[in-house]
Amino acid sequence: MRLISSPEMSEESPLGGLPMTTALELPGLRIRENLGVCYGLVVRSMGFTGGVTASFKALRRGEITEYTQLLEDSRRHAIDRMVDNARLLAADAIIAVRFDSSEIGQQFTEIVAYGTAVRVEPTA
Repeated sequence: MRLISSPEMSEESPLGGLPMTTALELPGLRIRENLGVCYGLVVRSMGFTGGVTASFKALRRGEITEYTQLLEDSRRHAIDRMVDNARLLAADAIIAVRFDSSEIGQQFTEIVAYGTAVRVEPTA
């Protein structure tokens, strides 16, 4: 699965063929209607066992794989929800895709994926 990683990303996503990009346009397509903001929100907790394991790993240097996996899964889930929201708006594509994250207390992480839902047509 290719995640939002560069402004050039315009290939169709594996999520049912809804193209998305971090850029403001999709090559070969013209935006004919702006449908507004679409978003997907996820709040996750590491859980007690994962939190304890991650805490011990944090005592040494290096990547804390439990947190990396949690954030990666959460971003994918947020993208899925954003795509669902765009489909509710009858969008053909999503442009200007971004991520944001924050902590709620010390136990929860909020991840939001958002972008602009648009209707597109091939350029002439």
